[in-house]
Amino acid sequence: MVPAWNSYPASAGMRPASFVSAQDRSSGQISKQAAKILIVEDDFLAASGMEAALMEAGFEIAGIANRAEEAVRLAKSQSPALAIMDIRLIGRADGIDAALEMFRETGIRCIFATAHHDPRMRARAEAASPLGWLPKPFAPHALIAMVQRALTEL
Repeated sequence: MVPAWNSYPASAGMRPASFVSAQDRSSGQISKQAAKILIVEDDFLAASGMEAALMEAGFEIAGIANRAEEAVRLAKSQSPALAIMDIRLIGRADGIDAALEMFRETGIRCIFATAHHDPRMRARAEAASPLGWLPKPFAPHALIAMVQRALTEL
């Protein structure tokens, strides 16, 4: 049986996770070293690649989710600075649903990293106040640059 990779924080056991408070998020006091990132992606290999690139760049990983419900749960419990959000996820709710709920309940914003970014999707996601759109496929350096830029907007 394959373990449920999405139910554990990605960095569990590796190093202590930093905590970014809502006050830090709203005051712009989040540094690259303190930033905790949530990955929401239904493709295991893509999620693993993002995790490796982000950790190598010095970011903490709040967890990896492949379902909208798990993403919202991790956002509430881990308080990441932001989320990297795919739109197509496992289950009925998609990444836009997750982003809207996360933003409404926690104020956490996301970068949409997806192949599905047509005008209809972008309009649907607008209420989540996205930090950016990263079209798939993308290189690890593009992900890191987008996260660094997004952190300056928080």
